[in-house]
Amino acid sequence: MRYFLVLAAVVLITACSPKLDDLQAYTQSVSENAVHNIEPYPEFATPKTFEYSASELPSPFDSPKENTPPLTQTRQQNCFQPDFKRTKQKLERYGLDSLGLTGNFKSQGVEWALVTSNDGILHKAKIGSRIGLFYGKITEINPNSLTIEQLIPDGAGCWQKKEITLSKTSTSGEKK
Repeated sequence: MRYFLVLAAVVLITACSPKLDDLQAYTQSVSENAVHNIEPYPEFATPKTFEYSASELPSPFDSPKENTPPLTQTRQQNCFQPDFKRTKQKLERYGLDSLGLTGNFKSQGVEWALVTSNDGILHKAKIGSRIGLFYGKITEINPNSLTIEQLIPDGAGCWQKKEITLSKTSTSGEKK
């Protein structure tokens, strides 16, 4: 029986040998009859040379040199300053343009505002909480808005108070 199986396997293997004579003949005839027509590269005209004649003029990339001194405001003494030493609260990490008023609620007599930051975190804040990058402080909570008092630097070392309203219709990161 073994000899019969071995003989059958040998017959099958030799019967499956590839006959590629006709395929090789066709490939050779196609490659002999193929026309190779490659166009030559086009001739490029040499461009006209340009002579730079403005070398004596000032460079447009240099800042203008003026003899006028820069404008500086005199530093004022005893003006309003924020408390730089106090620890910052969580909402002071965000600019007001990246915050949005989501809602508000009252718990145990304290009015709370829900504020969403542009990274999707929901924060709660009450009157007196600090908010924004410019030392903001929440002064009033209304059903549809927050009133915030910010301190804006005036450029002379002093800080000016500015009242800003964050409304419920504005969303965090909204561009208008």
